[in-house]
Amino acid sequence: MTVRDKLTELGLQLPQTARPAGKYAPAVRAGQLAFTSGQLPIRDGTLLLTGKVPADVPMKDAQQCAAQACLNALAALEGLLGNLDSIEQIVRLNVFVNSSPGFVEQAHVANGASELLNQIFGQAGVHTRCAVGAAELPLHSPVELDLVVQVRG
Repeated sequence: MTVRDKLTELGLQLPQTARPAGKYAPAVRAGQLAFTSGQLPIRDGTLLLTGKVPADVPMKDAQQCAAQACLNALAALEGLLGNLDSIEQIVRLNVFVNSSPGFVEQAHVANGASELLNQIFGQAGVHTRCAVGAAELPLHSPVELDLVVQVRG
């Protein structure tokens, strides 16, 4: 089953790769590794939610934002690689959470992206991860994330 087939089975589709907001690439390959730039939870050109977790954005919504940002990262990788079937392993997921003071459950927010990667890639979706609280994120986004993947060949 291809990654596209798996996405269809899950009722998901990749968005168009977002145009960079500055002088950088959405994704870059270095040898057998590919790296994405930070991705926000944007769908159809609109940020899904804004604010701090959990004061403005409830946990469940923040997890959905992490999943959307993850889909955006996969779209950036597809734009770079041509298709996602060349991904051999998800190596690293870094998740930044726009956190309310005292909020310490960033790992639970990051699970929105981690679980999605596991559903799509199975064992190849098991990855290392950082989940970090941030004082602010671009556009007042609740979540930003990036991926590092190992590519065949």
